[in-house]
Amino acid sequence: MKKIFTIGTSTRSSHEFFSILNAYDIRRILDIRRFPTSTRYPFFNRDKLNRAASSHGITYIWLGESLGGYRKGGYEKYKSTPEYREGLEKLENLGQEDTSVIVCAELLPWKCHRFQVAEDLVSRGWRVIHIIDRERTWEPSPKQRQQTFVFPKNNGAKTSV
Repeated sequence: MKKIFTIGTSTRSSHEFFSILNAYDIRRILDIRRFPTSTRYPFFNRDKLNRAASSHGITYIWLGESLGGYRKGGYEKYKSTPEYREGLEKLENLGQEDTSVIVCAELLPWKCHRFQVAEDLVSRGWRVIHIIDRERTWEPSPKQRQQTFVFPKNNGAKTSV
């Protein structure tokens, strides 16, 4: 079974972030933030994260143009577009080449659009492991997958996953 991880940058330090990636033997970052910048945590800006990843022997690839959040009409609607499907296929191809992690900003996956991307991967036969911290991961049970989640970036609209 194909396997991929997810993680949120959140308020982590650069050291903590890369320590976690090393603990899970991550070799490739697939960044799905549409706007990969942070004034509060500048080391998570796209260019700096790319350089830092390289110095840790990790490949960095930005996929935010096709898989990033903040879409007009909401992310659920955006998922039906050719751009999203092409981005998901690219993510799948890249994810199969090396131990990869999908990166976004929110700490908790169920508060982030990466959860929706992850669920699409699960439906395509992937095992998706959400990294919460160095010692803790989360894989939703089938029952949890049937619940309704509220994605705040989707104007509070309830979305079933």
